[in-house]
Amino acid sequence: MKKMRSAYILCFFLLPSLVCIAQNNPLKIFISVDMEGIGGIGTGKMVNSSGKDYNTGRMLMTNEVVSVIEAIKEHGPAEILVNDSHGDMQNLLHLQLPIDVTYIQGNIKPLGMVQGLDESFDAAIFIGYHSRAGTEKGFLAHTGSGAVKGLWVNGVEVGEGGMNAFYAGAMGVPVIVASGDLSFKEQFEQLVKANFVITKEAITSVVAKLIHPDKVNAELKVATKDALQKLNQFKPLQVQEPVTVRMKFASTTRGDVAEAIPMVKRIDGYTFEFKVDNMTQAYKMIRLMYKFISW
Repeated sequence: MKKMRSAYILCFFLLPSLVCIAQNNPLKIFISVDMEGIGGIGTGKMVNSSGKDYNTGRMLMTNEVVSVIEAIKEHGPAEILVNDSHGDMQNLLHLQLPIDVTYIQGNIKPLGMVQGLDESFDAAIFIGYHSRAGTEKGFLAHTGSGAVKGLWVNGVEVGEGGMNAFYAGAMGVPVIVASGDLSFKEQFEQLVKANFVITKEAITSVVAKLIHPDKVNAELKVATKDALQKLNQFKPLQVQEPVTVRMKFASTTRGDVAEAIPMVKRIDGYTFEFKVDNMTQAYKMIRLMYKFISW
């Protein structure tokens, strides 16, 4: 069901009469920010806390989030929630975020990259995303972790972007802006009609041809403002429930452990499937599988 923004009446005296103006409540915007697809990041070491130039990667990541926040605020009043969605999920230089922005840090959370997103939000924005596991010329492509070699939701193969869009759709929230490498854009637009910003193009899985971060930041601002101006044109991804999930692991031992869960059906040595009532349950199970089944 499409959300309707509630409004309130602001009245003031403009002598000699009382003037009343209808005001919309602030929009609620959810931002999930990953790191591999951030502009200016061209090696795996830049997204690893022990790697060369990781601090530069953090700065680039933070600058993109700030650019999007500035665009949202220029559009109008908004409540903004930023969820750090890469690795240990404590990458953003969050003291550089505006004082009225809420930030979620840390990765031991059941909903991972979409923690905090619920039905109350008007829109979601995905920044710095990458393509799914196994993508040819997908820069640092993976799905959740290196343990996952394939993920399907209701028969549709997805990466992290697709999985998160399905969750947002189940909440009735449209994804209005998404950024990342060219391969991510080509995959994600098959599911979601959002405003896209391409940040780089992979030459190999670990080498990228970069677009200058200043240009990326400018394009993110334009894409965000444009999306908010035509917000009603974006539609949440439709999710059929119950939800069927199929996962393919890199190790047969992971499958051995996963099939101990009563709802899990083994398909072959590497692959299993399960069905749950809704996308929230599906997302929590997916995250449990790739993060905490570690054999």
